[in-house]
Amino acid sequence: MFEKVPLSAASDRPVWQRPFGLLVLMAIAMPLAFSTWSALLNNFVIEVANFDGSDIGLLHTVREIPGFLSFLVIFVIIFIREQVLGLLSLVLLGAASAVTAWFPTLGGILMITLLSSIGFHYYETVNQSVQLQWLKKERAPQALGWLAAVGSASTLVIYVLIVMTWEGLGLSYNFVFLVSGLLTVGLALFALFAYPQYESETPQIKKMILRKRYWLYYALTFMAGARRQIFVVFAGFMMVERFGFDVHHLTGLFLINLIANMIFAPFIGQIVARFGEQRTLLVEYIGLVLVFLAYGGIYFFGWGVVLAMVLYVVDHLLFSMALAMKTYFQKIADPADIAPTAAVAFTINHIAAVFLPVLLGLLWLYSPAIVFIMAAGGAAISFCLALLIPRHPVKGYETRLQRPLAAPAE
Repeated sequence: MFEKVPLSAASDRPVWQRPFGLLVLMAIAMPLAFSTWSALLNNFVIEVANFDGSDIGLLHTVREIPGFLSFLVIFVIIFIREQVLGLLSLVLLGAASAVTAWFPTLGGILMITLLSSIGFHYYETVNQSVQLQWLKKERAPQALGWLAAVGSASTLVIYVLIVMTWEGLGLSYNFVFLVSGLLTVGLALFALFAYPQYESETPQIKKMILRKRYWLYYALTFMAGARRQIFVVFAGFMMVERFGFDVHHLTGLFLINLIANMIFAPFIGQIVARFGEQRTLLVEYIGLVLVFLAYGGIYFFGWGVVLAMVLYVVDHLLFSMALAMKTYFQKIADPADIAPTAAVAFTINHIAAVFLPVLLGLLWLYSPAIVFIMAAGGAAISFCLALLIPRHPVKGYETRLQRPLAAPAE
């Protein structure tokens, strides 16, 4: 138990017990709890806890506090290996999600959401770090695309079951939350004891670092967090509040998203490998500008539910192209910087998340359209920043403001 195996010797293990096999298992386990929670949340808080726009904004602000504090992972991995911390975080995510329906009040939902969010954000921080450490640069885009497809497939199974059985079997929120959360706990515990502890060739720096030459990555990460919050908090909420979607309707929409992502995600890795990070991100950002403006048009011009559903699917597909940010950082980073920078980047990503949901929740009560127009503005800023990414970024040539292969400025 807890055998240590260097990455260079991992190929001697059975195929399922290699590092990529563990990444696949974690990609399956996390969505079982988190995607179920996401699918049921809007209906649960409206039908059971009588949330309005300001309440949902407050909930997501609380949910993002652990993301803002993700830099603390740097200090935790001094005492706990990243791999172990990631799996224990999955256990916390699953356990907290499992008991969500036991606390059907604003205070109770905020408390249990905070706990599940600690598990989710610490898992995501560690997962991003070990992905970039364990995957070779030349194969990383394709591997990340396949991992995204695996996660979508896991979520697909959950959503199909919800759509097919929610009304027919008269399922309750408590039953679905409980089963999905415990599945995540079970898979995480299996992975904790069934896999050896993989050791990277490069020891990670275990202190917080901020490097000047990573400034563009930090800026893109901050803007991505701000935009993402608007979508996560308000796009699904709009489908329930404006168009009256029930659980199985909203889950059916998620189901369409997943099928599209399963088909599209592996190709995204190939697109990044062929056309580069900059072109991929430019397509994502200009697409998001158009999508968010169209969301605003739904409120300004009364456009209907079909357009809203199409935009929701396109939105998800565009966001999946963000894996190009990971490979951009992998190409410019010192290998020892990956773990601390992943933690710092998650904190930067969640700076806006701490205050945007609650403030925009209040603005939502006045004009939902303005919320989406602000998101379009954020995507436009990201487009301008992405213009600075080199065609072939490397350490010492992180932005187009430098000469190729210039000495890195620390």
